[in-house]
Amino acid sequence: MAYSYYPKSSYMHNLKHETLAVVEPWVKNGLWEAQTISTEHALREAAAVSYLIGRGYQPQHAHQIVESWWHH
Repeated sequence: MAYSYYPKSSYMHNLKHETLAVVEPWVKNGLWEAQTISTEHALREAAAVSYLIGRGYQPQHAHQIVESWWHH
């Protein structure tokens, strides 16, 4: 059995919900875009936006940056 460094507490529960709430719009956007562009590209965009959010960018700014990479 693997040792967990984090206690199974409200902290982990809150972290899960906070994380999923932040990435949910980009998952939905990726699913929508996957209908018109490749699934691989849509997944890459959603991952890139999530990465930039994790680096401290505001979500909408992160999305604008990523979109600018392919739509210039």
